[in-house]
Order: sequence, then C-alpha cells, then structure tokens
Amino acid sequence: MQFKHVTLDFDGAVAILKLDHQEVMNAVSIDMLGGLGEALDAIEEKRAEVRCLVITGAGRAFCTGANLQGRNSGNNMSQGGGKGAGAALETAFHPFLRRLRRLHCPIVTSVNGPAAGAGMSFALMGDMILCAKSSYFLQAFRRIGLVPDCGSTWLLPRLVGKARSVELSLLGEKLPADKALEWGLVNRVYEDAELWTETMKLAHDLANGPTIALSLIRKMYWDSPENSFEEQLNLEFECQRVAGSTDDFKEGVGAFLEKRPAQFKGK
Repeated sequence: MQFKHVTLDFDGAVAILKLDHQEVMNAVSIDMLGGLGEALDAIEEKRAEVRCLVITGAGRAFCTGANLQGRNSGNNMSQGGGKGAGAALETAFHPFLRRLRRLHCPIVTSVNGPAAGAGMSFALMGDMILCAKSSYFLQAFRRIGLVPDCGSTWLLPRLVGKARSVELSLLGEKLPADKALEWGLVNRVYEDAELWTETMKLAHDLANGPTIALSLIRKMYWDSPENSFEEQLNLEFECQRVAGSTDDFKEGVGAFLEKRPAQFKGK
C-alpha cells in the first residue's frame, strides 16, 4: 500500500511501515505525517490480523528529522520562528506519537541508517530497537537553534539517564549504533547486511506470541514511569486479570504441561 512518502506492506501477521522519501533521506514533512496517519488507519482496520509492526526507512537512512525544505516542512521552520517553529508538533507529530504509544501490538524499529531529530524519537518508540552497525543517532535540534521535541526529553532520560541525555542534546554529537547499545539506548546491533533478516525474524516471533499479553506489557512499561509503586502494583493486578482470562493463557499453560511449543492465537 502506498501513501504520501510512506509504504505499508504485510508479511503474514507483521505490518511493515517504511518511511519513503529518499530524496531527503526520509525527512518528515506534513505530507509524510499524513501518510503515516493513513498507514496507521490501515493497520487498525486489520487489527485482528496485525500482531506486530515494523518501522524502518527506505534507502540509506531511517529518518533525518523534520524536512526543512518547502512549505510542507515538518515544523514549518522555513516560515520563520515564533509559533511557527512548533506549530506542527501538536497538530501532526504528537498525534502520531500518541497513536504509536497506544498501538495494540509490539513495535520493532529497524534503524537502517541515520536517525536524527524527530527521526531519533520515532526510532525510540520501538519496544525493540534494532540497528545496523553503520547507523547512528543525533539530537540535531541545537544545530539549528531549537530544543529537542517529539518526546525526546521524556524518552532519553528514562533510557540513558539525565547526564547522557543532556550531553546528546547540548552538544549535538552523533551517537554510533555500537555506543547506543553500550549505553542501553537500543536492544541489538547487527551487520548492515543482516539487519533486515534479523528484524523480520524477531517481528514474526513477536507476532506469534500472546498478543493480548504483549499489548498489556507495552502498556505497563509505558505507564510505569508516571506511576507510584502502589499504582503500578494495581496496574499489574488489573492487567494480569485480563491476561489470565485469555485463550492464550490456557494454551500457554497447556503447552507447558504437555512439554510442547505453544500455539498462540492472540485471543
């Protein structure tokens, strides 16, 4: 399926969303954000069938941040400062990020090249973040006199701590994939030629899992930083009640007792 600067394909229960504006290294424009929204609509329409989402970039980049060229530029920054510099955040970027947070299935981001600015935030929205060895991350905002956005000031401290988050943002230096792995920012790094094979292997493993439980796991970890200990205990209790009522729980226990692989159906 083709949308504006976005393609969406399905490989069994895995949806593959690809940022595809290679002329600008997949920089995000208002048009692309519209395409991303339409792609998520299509995924929602197949909610019962889609059990994992992979997000990656076409060509040699994952996403190099907001597109600063032309009237459809991501933050409308080509029109000057003031309100225009952040106007698109609440109307276009934030709705997309919120939808990713609430998605019903696990997200794997396959970082095949540079992930800068908003593109870095998109990459960090993955529940599992896989990187090509040649890829890198960049908090590019200070290079054009702006502040980090798209949730990066929330995501980064929780992933790598305040000191490293501030360093990345104040200095605007590239963070290579291997260093990102060392810092705990990403899950796995592969040789460039191996990334896609390993991405799809992991995506299908997740898609074959107990989808309802995996969705609840996503919710619990997203909500955890904002909850007190008591609130998190209550959330665990509520989510466990839901997971324990599923057919997949019965199948998982039966498979364990019968010493066979579980055949989860996402129900």
